Amino acid sequence: MERHHYFTVILEREESGGYHAYCPSLKGCHTQGDTLDEALTNIREAMQAYVESLKKHGEPVPVEDILIKPVEIAL
Repeated sequence: MERHHYFTVILEREESGGYHAYCPSLKGCHTQGDTLDEALTNIREAMQAYVESLKKHGEPVPVEDILIKPVEIAL
């Protein structure tokens, strides 16, 4: 039976074009893409490889514990 894990992914538009994508819960799991769809495809593949590597080495898959909250500051 295949299990699914859900992780938060951050996508940032690059000044030079394209997108930088990363998963904060999977430390060091970063990629990029020329389009939003490409960046999402690439980060999904990177996350899959990351988790497979953890399993292969007998390490636990992280449980996501992220809180995203806007914080107001005065300008």
